[in-house]
Amino acid sequence: MKTSKARVVAKRKSADRSGAGAVKFAPGEHVRIVPLHYPKPSISIDELGRLRGEAPDTDLFDGQPHVAAATAQLTYNNGPLLTSVQVFTIFWGTKWGGPSGGTIMQRMNKFFQAILVSSLLDQLHEYSVPGKSIGHGSFIGTKLITAKPPVGSVTDSVVRKQVKAWIAAKTVPKNTKNTLYFIFLDPGVISIMGGSKSCQNYCGYHDAVGSVYYAVMPYPTCAGCLGGMTAPDALTGTSSHELCEAITDPVPGSGWYDNVNGEIGDICAWNFKKIAGYTVQLEWSNAHNKCM
Repeated sequence: MKTSKARVVAKRKSADRSGAGAVKFAPGEHVRIVPLHYPKPSISIDELGRLRGEAPDTDLFDGQPHVAAATAQLTYNNGPLLTSVQVFTIFWGTKWGGPSGGTIMQRMNKFFQAILVSSLLDQLHEYSVPGKSIGHGSFIGTKLITAKPPVGSVTDSVVRKQVKAWIAAKTVPKNTKNTLYFIFLDPGVISIMGGSKSCQNYCGYHDAVGSVYYAVMPYPTCAGCLGGMTAPDALTGTSSHELCEAITDPVPGSGWYDNVNGEIGDICAWNFKKIAGYTVQLEWSNAHNKCM
């Protein structure tokens, strides 16, 4: 995991916000994940205790929904912003080529085509700064990559090396200052970032390696990452979370960041609305002091 050069002080995500366990951040690192969803259970505490002995935590609903902090305030730390984000999707694995995988690929690509010119991007304009005006983005393409697919799990360090290798080999377009690569993993492949794992500690994340910006989207298979939704809806919800965070804070902690509550999506995690028929997450607005 990288160490951010931002001047802000790192804050670790606490267990009550990330459910099964906190994502471990080293000094100088910043929250850039989609935390697990743990709504209030409809069963008794005694029954929950009995079930806990029979199932892993990530298969249970425990705790409270995420509620935006009334004191949240994003502060700009003079880093880069993706003012006209260019999204390129990468579906990495062998399962995307089948009928069901192909349907989800098509849906996610249509999602980005619609969302990148929607009101979701309009509301991010408030985070423009002199010389960096945030506007609509564009969907610039997609690639199904079956070579060297991860089996079982894949670490962030491997993802970083692979993205750079794809760019060097011209498998994917060369990055610009606005390019954002969305990497979707095969169902069943666990993402590992530092000491944390998808479906145990988080549902997706974004980061940067040099000037290359990327997001990793594990396929949602656990209750903590489905949040009571279908997998396609959970994917668009998680993707919208990371999209808005990558636009406003592409190098985690150096753009718009709240030292206590994290990035724009962290403050409003697991609160959703519909845009163009797709499930998207609400995002924090400094101007309105609420999720919207």
